[in-house]
Amino acid sequence: MTTPLQPPTKANPKVLAPVHPAIETYMRDLLDPTDHPVLLEMEALAQKNNFPIVGRLAGVFIETMAKMINAKRVFEFGSGYGYSAYWFAKAVGANGQVICSEADLLNQQKAEHYLSAAGLWDRIDFRADMAQAVFAETSGLFDICYNDVDKGDYPEVWLMAKDRVRPGGLYIADNVLWRGRVAVDQYSDVFKGWTEAIREHNRLIFNDPDFDAFINPTRDGLLVARKKTVE
Repeated sequence: MTTPLQPPTKANPKVLAPVHPAIETYMRDLLDPTDHPVLLEMEALAQKNNFPIVGRLAGVFIETMAKMINAKRVFEFGSGYGYSAYWFAKAVGANGQVICSEADLLNQQKAEHYLSAAGLWDRIDFRADMAQAVFAETSGLFDICYNDVDKGDYPEVWLMAKDRVRPGGLYIADNVLWRGRVAVDQYSDVFKGWTEAIREHNRLIFNDPDFDAFINPTRDGLLVARKKTVE
């Protein structure tokens, strides 16, 4: 999940904003201003409680990625109260499914409230448990596996998910630039080892011969890896 980027300070001079805030504001202003009231409520809750969500630009991006590959089955590693699921559920359509995983029962209740109000709950299979445990209990391939769990678990999630993405499908991970920490030598980490875990996660993906990968630097960085098809 993504929290707002903070400008460099004397105490933490090495934290970088991947995209200049003025550019992000410009891109945000280009989006359709006719917001669904539920989406505005979800964003207001995130701001009030300082709860990390992917944000509007990232939401539109993952929805577009899902529509581009005609995704119908999505697995979310880490769903919070359903903000990213809102975008995926819009993309998969009435016959699609988004499997959400979230250990906090209160977040599950909030997700049901918001996504029901948005008319999307019937596309959601929301399971209240740790993401890795939920994933291990599922079967079959996915059009998209989306990773937004604790950052120290990123390499583990990638290794779990990579063989469950169908050919031509996508693996998407948020926070892969980690407020620029991955690109500098000196940084103050949020939790010990998280930056190195993200770096290792990114290295594993870009070195995997079965995937084509790139990073969209919007917000905190979104990695998209497409599983190659047999030529």
